[in-house]
Amino acid sequence: MARVFNFSAGPSMLPEDALKTAAAEMLDYGNTGTSVMEMSHRSDAFIAIAKDAESLIRELMEIPANYKVLFLQGGASTQFAMVPLNLIARNPAKKADYVNTGMWSKKAIKEAEKYGAPRFVASSEDKNFTYIPKLSKDMFDPEASYVHITTNNTIFGTRYRELPDTGDLPLVADMSSNILSEYYDVSKFGLIYAGAQKNIGPAGVTVAIIREDLLGHELDIAPTMLAYKIHAENESMYNTPPCYPLYISKLVFEWLKKLGGVKAMQKINEEKAGLLYDYLDNSKLFMGTVEKEYRSLMNIPFVTKNRDENIESAFIKQATAAGFINLKGHRSVGGMRASIYNAMPVDGVKKLVAFMKEFEGKNG
Repeated sequence: MARVFNFSAGPSMLPEDALKTAAAEMLDYGNTGTSVMEMSHRSDAFIAIAKDAESLIRELMEIPANYKVLFLQGGASTQFAMVPLNLIARNPAKKADYVNTGMWSKKAIKEAEKYGAPRFVASSEDKNFTYIPKLSKDMFDPEASYVHITTNNTIFGTRYRELPDTGDLPLVADMSSNILSEYYDVSKFGLIYAGAQKNIGPAGVTVAIIREDLLGHELDIAPTMLAYKIHAENESMYNTPPCYPLYISKLVFEWLKKLGGVKAMQKINEEKAGLLYDYLDNSKLFMGTVEKEYRSLMNIPFVTKNRDENIESAFIKQATAAGFINLKGHRSVGGMRASIYNAMPVDGVKKLVAFMKEFEGKNG
């Protein structure tokens, strides 16, 4: 069967170049006579893979020297607990400010409530998370240990166009669904974390990028495996890391570097998103659900203008048959959603738009 265009919110498409390299090296990596899946994480061959992966992501994101890059496990969901366990006690009041822009923000603060006194400083729930709240420096509690945001919201399709000014408070970002898709100045963050299964690699590895002065503040109850300091001191090798997902991630980093890096990728992503948004803005059948100012480059939810569930169901079914899979929207939004992460080619979006135009011609 020919490969389809996978518009899933995650796990997502991976670059074919990376998959082909992995296939060629499956049984024998680098003349070692073993697969990376079988390799000791203490072997010279794997340590070289891990070091290359770190070097590449540092280069791609222009990560300053005073930041540690950690390859962890447990996804962003584990980070929801790991962040407060490590940071909320930086201030004796154990406060933290969170911005509520959807499900993942809610899950993050729920974990933080177990270890301190976090609060939502702003929310877009009043309009079903179709925008990003306006934030100003005076909104944040000076006693907060950190400010937490979700830079891109997978379910609702919103993204921060500008980062909030948090002053001296460390900015913590869940960047799971748009890391490496657009340029960020890493020095503006205290901590960035991201699950891999959208723009980095397969599920199983999580990246955390943390400023060194934020290490060593973990609560006494923090499990050893959930202390950033432990992983930093052991160069992400305190226990067996997710070896194969990390190897695939390295291949993805190499692919991204060949394309020209993050800034080049951002231009491609803006082109892809523009193609779909332009169609939606002019369609008589479909429309986007997010306020234009806050539209995501990665996740584009859309519905029929009259919210006809029968038409939407027919569209999803016919799109799947045509090779455009996983377009069903999240249950909290309904309708459809096209996730167009880095590995989705421009051609995939062009063909989707052509299919949508054809479907509209028959059902508009």
